[in-house]
Amino acid sequence: YFLIVFQLLAIAATAQCAICTKTASQIGEEAGKGFNVGVLYLAAMPFGIMGYVAYRWWKNEKAN
Repeated sequence: YFLIVFQLLAIAATAQCAICTKTASQIGEEAGKGFNVGVLYLAAMPFGIMGYVAYRWWKNEKAN
């Protein structure tokens, strides 16, 4: 139950560094939303790779 609630809250959250927040606020509302989506898009690949490595590690440990 906790995991489902946490995931629903994480969908609405947009975290940025101070420089990205200032840049997004200066370029306007619509462009700022696109900037946020771009940051999340670029962050997806490293998290996907880490998830894959963790899954393979877990699967290997489970087999032993």
